[in-house]
Amino acid sequence: MVLTQPEVTPGRTNEVTLQIVNDGDLYRGTPASREIVTTARNVQLTAEADDTPLTVETGTLALGAVRDANPRKAPIAVSVPNGTQPGEYEIKVELKYSYTGEVVGGVSRDDSERTTVDIDVEVTDDARFKIVDISTDAQVGDRGTLDATIKNVGATAAYDATVALESLSSGLALGQRASDAALVGSIAPGEQVTIPYDVSFTSTAPVREYPISGQVSFETREGISRADQGLTAGVTPLTEQTFAIEDVESTLRVGEDGEITGTVENTGPVATDNVVIRYADTAGNLIPIEQFAAVGSLDSGESTRFTLPLSVGGTAEPGLRTIDVAVQYRNDEGATRAYSDVVVNAEVASERDSFSVAIENRSIDAGGTRTVEVTVTNNLGEPASDLEARLFANDPLETGDTDTGYVQSLGAGESTTMTFELSTTDSATPGSTYPISLDFRYDDVDGDSQLSDTYRVPIEVTASEGGGLPLPIIILAALVVGTGGLVVYRRRQ
Repeated sequence: MVLTQPEVTPGRTNEVTLQIVNDGDLYRGTPASREIVTTARNVQLTAEADDTPLTVETGTLALGAVRDANPRKAPIAVSVPNGTQPGEYEIKVELKYSYTGEVVGGVSRDDSERTTVDIDVEVTDDARFKIVDISTDAQVGDRGTLDATIKNVGATAAYDATVALESLSSGLALGQRASDAALVGSIAPGEQVTIPYDVSFTSTAPVREYPISGQVSFETREGISRADQGLTAGVTPLTEQTFAIEDVESTLRVGEDGEITGTVENTGPVATDNVVIRYADTAGNLIPIEQFAAVGSLDSGESTRFTLPLSVGGTAEPGLRTIDVAVQYRNDEGATRAYSDVVVNAEVASERDSFSVAIENRSIDAGGTRTVEVTVTNNLGEPASDLEARLFANDPLETGDTDTGYVQSLGAGESTTMTFELSTTDSATPGSTYPISLDFRYDDVDGDSQLSDTYRVPIEVTASEGGGLPLPIIILAALVVGTGGLVVYRRRQ
């Protein structure tokens, strides 16, 4: 029996590998019977460390058949308590097996054997290590730094030490791989060293503890290479960085520029810098006037107002709209990130006239002329400059010399009164209503000239208050009188 690695380390369960070598001999027989006689069958191994501070954790191992040409390896677990003095300790190994002792005339004789072998393991006083603390500022779906604190709990110093960590989960990566290593130099007994590692968690990683294994490779004072394996620890990521948008208000209207305002709250676990609300929708009838609305830095739990200006196309449908937005920010390392799992519900109002017109007195005497005062209100939601209004009328209504109005500037929601001249022709019938029309040419806030729709206002023709009969009736009466006179004259003839 050969012990390939006799060194064991205090404070942990060490794996010791025994190599079972079958040295059975054939005293007399044919070559064909050699394997039959020399093979140990149903080999069972039991190890004990009685009368030592060591404990063999492995029970009885069933090794099957062991042939003289094929040695077998048998790993056993040996626990060495903290504080065990360096030196050699004896482990008793018992082997039980059966074999064929003799083959005569085709008849075999089987026997069983029990043998005990003592092996020595050495408890070293080399440096040994423990992960005493591990933490990360990395969030689910993002990168960050993992800080691992390693302590030399051994009796001697380690030189040229390299600390390697390996993730045992696909949800956690160290750098671009599952493992990473850092050279830390010398570590004295009792000394602690904190080592940073670049780590990342996948976007689907749940918030839980992720297992990490470690190994410290080093050299002793004598320059002998050693490796302390089996370091273990667990690390938990921070929750995903999230944002919420609430208290949304909308001034959006079909065919006009407007804006949505709301409150954005940092609902994630860490502070964020350079936070902006970014329009991320693909609807063709909503056009961002500004792609981003900057809100600055937000601590965890902090909120602030934002305004995102949008233009609504003339073909858009009014009603409640769901608008995709993204919250863009920079993390602790200055890297740009975006949280897209947010939407804004905004009401789009129906289209309205660019201007509204109102005439308090909508009547005119038949055959008369009057001035018409028109109140014009700017509904554009923005100022209009060089606003020129023109009045149009068709027979039996006519415009006079004053058929245009002008105002240099009319602010959003403001009103002004323009005066026009209007008259009726002889064909106007009292009690009838006829339309007049107005349109407006103006410059918008970008300096572009615009022409509004045409607005129609009804005008009612009323009877003249002068007391005389209307002209058509006078003419009819004259015809009747003339006809009567003619009849009288003819009768007299």
